[in-house]
Amino acid sequence: MKKLFFILLSTFCVLHVKAQKVFSVQYSNQADVKVYVVKYENQADLKVYKVKYENQADENNGKWFFTKYSNQAKKKIYFVEYENQADVKIFFVEYENQAGWRNRDKMQWFY
Repeated sequence: MKKLFFILLSTFCVLHVKAQKVFSVQYSNQADVKVYVVKYENQADLKVYKVKYENQADENNGKWFFTKYSNQAKKKIYFVEYENQADVKIFFVEYENQAGWRNRDKMQWFY
């Protein structure tokens, strides 16, 4: 029964995720999610494409819009110095169609 509830809840969350607007904070204690930028795409949990406009940010699929103010963001992120400090490892991609999750277990950090 618990598994069924978790599956239904996960499905509901995936279908109703809003655009991913993020704000980069200065201190780790201000962050919802700590991220580390990896050197190679195959090391990442999430491949991120930075969009230029807020309306281009898509559901939780790696298209991020960096907001100017923290209260405009859905998630506050902090870029950590070391990989072992991160909740999620990301890799910035060059093209929009490359964005997306490689490790869906980490999606929970962005709900």
